[in-house]
Amino acid sequence: MQLDIDRLVAYFGGVNALAEALKQHDPENAATTAAIYKWRTRRSLPLAQLQKLTALAEAQGRPLDLNAFLQKNESLERTEMIQTNRVIIFDTTMRDGEQSPGASMTKEEKIRIARQLEKMGVDVIEAGFAAASPGDFDSVNAIAKIITKSTVCSLARAVENDVRKAGEAVSPAPKKRIHTFIATSPIHMEHKLKMKPQQVIDAAVKAVKIAKEYTDDVEFSAEDAVRSDLDFLAKIFTAVIEAGATTINIPDTVGYSIPSVWYERISNIIKSVPNGDKVVWSTHCHNDLGMAVANSLAAVQAGVRQVECTINGLGERAGNASLEEIVMALKVRHDLFGLETGIDTTQIVPVSKLVSTITGYPIQPNKAVVGANAFAHESGIHQDGVLKHPETYEIMTAESVGWSTNRLTLGKLSGRSAFRSKLADLGIELESEEALNAAFARFKELADKKREIFDEDLHALVSDEMGSMNAESYKFISQKISTETGEEPRADIVFSIKGEEKRASATGSGPVDAIFKAIESVAQSGATLQIYSVNAVTQGTESQGETSVRLARGNRVVNGQGADTDVLVATAKAYLSALSKLEFGSAKPKAQGSGTI
Repeated sequence: MQLDIDRLVAYFGGVNALAEALKQHDPENAATTAAIYKWRTRRSLPLAQLQKLTALAEAQGRPLDLNAFLQKNESLERTEMIQTNRVIIFDTTMRDGEQSPGASMTKEEKIRIARQLEKMGVDVIEAGFAAASPGDFDSVNAIAKIITKSTVCSLARAVENDVRKAGEAVSPAPKKRIHTFIATSPIHMEHKLKMKPQQVIDAAVKAVKIAKEYTDDVEFSAEDAVRSDLDFLAKIFTAVIEAGATTINIPDTVGYSIPSVWYERISNIIKSVPNGDKVVWSTHCHNDLGMAVANSLAAVQAGVRQVECTINGLGERAGNASLEEIVMALKVRHDLFGLETGIDTTQIVPVSKLVSTITGYPIQPNKAVVGANAFAHESGIHQDGVLKHPETYEIMTAESVGWSTNRLTLGKLSGRSAFRSKLADLGIELESEEALNAAFARFKELADKKREIFDEDLHALVSDEMGSMNAESYKFISQKISTETGEEPRADIVFSIKGEEKRASATGSGPVDAIFKAIESVAQSGATLQIYSVNAVTQGTESQGETSVRLARGNRVVNGQGADTDVLVATAKAYLSALSKLEFGSAKPKAQGSGTI
């Protein structure tokens, strides 16, 4: 149940009449008309203001019976259920995951991922850090305008400007959250923040109160909680809950803990906070010791009911807890946890491949759940057992996580309408007819080369095409590669820069080296090649080759991707894509400035 704010305000004669009455009753602390309008917009008002309304009614000689203004609130009832037997899945792929070196995403790419996360049933999508840059603000705001089922969240330091930027960015979303944080460990408070403990508490409380002006759904995180004093954590958590925080996140920021210790720490924290039953407890674990998933599950056993994670475990340093592993562990071991999520697990593999394609981070073959070998059995004993009864060696089926749901039922005779419809199913909406026509032409070319086309083929195709649509980019046109045993390979390549055609030639120790040297003979970027990788997009010898190139120059690191059935063409496209980001992309600060959750 919740208060019907509209009726409550009307009881006092409307917004203006109520503001005037409050001013006469308590001139020093009266709420303004703007504040009252915010109560109506948020569908709630602070407890202190409710007490003032009660006092005002008594002064007017008509005691206020709040029961008369209560109405049923389905979302609050669901939240109560979630705290007991449902684990909220909080995805931070587009915020924390994007901090992986070179894994920055465009607004369009983030929108594609957001649509697929919503389709998969993710509860909360952390769309970015709105105050980090104008580009980040635009991305969060764009996602807030299109996502209707999932909660859209923006991160914000416990700084007023950050919180207000976050509030403005998520304002269009039907369900919105502001996630504010501040460091709480002695080492961070002393050396990074240069603040006293009480100053940290005051900053946290102020940030939560400001966030409440924009939404009732406010999350607070204690950065580096793993190395923070337990008594201090209890004190700051108590304070922010009183200020209005509805979710409290306990992160292992540096990936330091182990499951048994994390279980005990989480249990002690929850028990030590007197008003802890009013909030959803959360955890956010990093994988520096390879235990992010294990620590997250230990936290769930200790009482946490929200897990913050990323697709494929993407994230800076060693990454974050993997969403797919968390979800499948809860599902497969339901006998142990007895908890539910709202995730459609058949969407896991498609989303995993989409994120891999967009970020250029390939999935290792032996990665749990989504790796190419996750359901492969090489041992003769294993093969025999699986053939006789799959459950002898498989604790879940490939179909349950989406391995068999990614074939595209289109061919070279399919029309534009069917093609557009399939793109929409995959969360891909091209902004112009020109982009659609170009992607459709590429699809037709691919359909002539491949008998079977998969969803990931389309993701790779569209990512490649959208990258080349940028007018201020390096764009591949054609190339000729000459290789012969005993002779040095040679690459002759034609590409454009800002629409101006360039020709280059070079020899190298191999065809890939020759391609890179030819491009650099014109580009003169001064960049260092950090990583070059090639992966088959799908199975079979006629699969598209997807290549990734990571370039570094100064403190900028970028990833470029290319896809083509000719892997050497894909290689040139990937290098040119990386150069485009390096030369024409805008640098932005780390999402948390000098820290991370």
